[in-house]
Amino acid sequence: MKFDPAQLKYDDRGLIPAIAQDADTGEVLMMAWMNADAVQRTLDSGKVTYWSRSRQSFWVKGETSGHTQELVDFTFDCDSDCILVKVRQVGPACHTNRRSCFYTAVRDGELVELSKPMV
Repeated sequence: MKFDPAQLKYDDRGLIPAIAQDADTGEVLMMAWMNADAVQRTLDSGKVTYWSRSRQSFWVKGETSGHTQELVDFTFDCDSDCILVKVRQVGPACHTNRRSCFYTAVRDGELVELSKPMV
């Protein structure tokens, strides 16, 4: 069966959450939003493309920073309302210059910073 981005369930703004995971290590790198066109652009180009809610425009990961995401696998959950892209990440995934956006934990009621920015 051929895939059509319209098969996915988008919110009332036409967006769907997309989680980026390192294809080799399984590390969760970031979460961002896609619309149907960003999904299609990602599948067509192999370069992960998101929808920027603040700029109201497409955002090809690494286009300006050089911290690119090459698509390895594109999957979605059982409800078709969340995407998981497995990627080859070049450089940090987070805009704070960390490998992952998930660098803050709560341990024993305290905030703990798990990683420092990459140099």
